[in-house]
Amino acid sequence: MFRGRYEHSIDAKGRTSVPSRFREVMAGQGDSKLVVTTGLDTCLVAYPMAEWLAFEKRLSELPGFDADVVTLKRIYVSGAVECEVDKVGRLLIPAALRKHAGLKRDALWAGMGSYIELWAKQSFEELRRDVLSDENRRLGIAKRLAELGL
Repeated sequence: MFRGRYEHSIDAKGRTSVPSRFREVMAGQGDSKLVVTTGLDTCLVAYPMAEWLAFEKRLSELPGFDADVVTLKRIYVSGAVECEVDKVGRLLIPAALRKHAGLKRDALWAGMGSYIELWAKQSFEELRRDVLSDENRRLGIAKRLAELGL
């Protein structure tokens, strides 16, 4: 499982280090590649190859004429790029994906359980601030936590 938030920089070539903890999780799963795609928010979503293949299988089982399914495929599948983690733990993020997420210099990796989100650090901080300052959103999140018994 991918957990935690890690800040890393992006170099002039568009490379960033995958957090060592995330690389350990990937190694434990026998994965050296991430499938990186555009997210529904202004972030990137990265899946280890095995998780991505399972996601694609589940997606293929959904009704092909459902407008939401088609839109999801357009956003997620059409934007997906297989990215190899190099020997020193870096990932080259294609320019189109960096543009979608507004990634320039400061990046934030966010573990999301079976997948990872990659944010421009400032965008993530703004999102977090907005959510925490919105009482209705906080109450909704608290309700979900209560449903889980937390």
